[in-house]
Amino acid sequence: MNLNVKLRLSVMMFLEFFIWGAWFVTLGTYLLTNLKTSATEVGVAFLTQSIGAIVAPFIIGLIADKFFSAQKILGVLHIIGAILLWMASSAPNFAAFYPYVLIYMIVYMPTLALVNSISFRQMTNPSKEFPPIRVLGTLGWIIAGFTIGWLGWEKNGTLDLTFKTAAVASLILGLFSFTLPKTPPVKKDSATTISDILGLDAIKLLKNRSYLVFFLASVAICIPLAFYYNFTNPFLNEVGMQGAAGKQAFGQVSELLFMVLMPFFFVRLGVKKMLAFGMAAWVLRYVFFAYGNIDSNYWMLIAGIVMHGICYDFFFVTGQIYTDNLAGERFKSAAQGFITLATYGVGMLIGFLISGPIVDSYKTGDNAHNWFHVWLIPAGIAGVVLVFFLLLFRDRTNMATNPKLDLDEPKDMTLEV
Repeated sequence: MNLNVKLRLSVMMFLEFFIWGAWFVTLGTYLLTNLKTSATEVGVAFLTQSIGAIVAPFIIGLIADKFFSAQKILGVLHIIGAILLWMASSAPNFAAFYPYVLIYMIVYMPTLALVNSISFRQMTNPSKEFPPIRVLGTLGWIIAGFTIGWLGWEKNGTLDLTFKTAAVASLILGLFSFTLPKTPPVKKDSATTISDILGLDAIKLLKNRSYLVFFLASVAICIPLAFYYNFTNPFLNEVGMQGAAGKQAFGQVSELLFMVLMPFFFVRLGVKKMLAFGMAAWVLRYVFFAYGNIDSNYWMLIAGIVMHGICYDFFFVTGQIYTDNLAGERFKSAAQGFITLATYGVGMLIGFLISGPIVDSYKTGDNAHNWFHVWLIPAGIAGVVLVFFLLLFRDRTNMATNPKLDLDEPKDMTLEV
């Protein structure tokens, strides 16, 4: 892959996640303070992510893989997205705002797979070439957060500018996409089934009892995860943290750090301990939020944010590696699609539905909540999931040998790294 292509893919990845980070982190605060919504409506707004995640495979499987080049679809979706974001910024109330964000997430979520597809198709050695390009995406999210915090849009009540900023970036990426390397459809002459699109062939992995435990834990742990996405920014602003969006970007900084350190931990801890530490980090993060404050326990708020690297990398990235290892060549793509649908689709959908009403039930006044009790609830859910996982997960397969799972026979394999 030549330098010109690498630079174009890096710019694409940076803009892709800058767009998302520019408005998504502060969405809850914008809705509660600017549009005067309830916490339940905040949950409904975030729920659009899960709807988009469920719809995305159909757009990719039925359109991108069959009829049109990926870079052209990426361009069209981002141009449409720019219009929707700009219109959302001027919506006077939640009823007018919601259709824009719903359609936008249905349009945006497929682009996450498209940028990966465009990148992989240009690479001869993705395991080495993709990480340096993908890291630009995380950097884009970080820059978006730092920018919002530096400009003080939360404090000034001008969070509508986040949507306009994201809209401009989306338009730029939409136009830029047509200059990306050609990525024609790969399944133009093949039949595509619903099972292919949703990765349902990978359901055979659930014959493995330990993988079934991991799968159920993955869905369940996404329920408390929804609390973090929905209400961390409103919580931090409510307790008085200055530049909360910028502080939250340190979570992505830690994600980068722990991603680099993962091989070190993987060899020493193994998969079960990695997954367990990831879930335990969710418990500890929410406990920090419950007991943290802007005064003597300010460090707890920062620690809860910085723990994002352990929360995400140790559980989700390790889980993706575990899934890839057990699936083998035949079911790799289907397995990753299946676990993504289950977590970001089903698990977070449940979390988005229940988190809003729970926060509403602890409302103590205008833009005031009893956050201590709110955060102990996701901490408790994550704790129950952790105990369930520790008691029932028994897989100790040596992943260094890259064994292939016999999908015809349910086995309780072991995992030692």
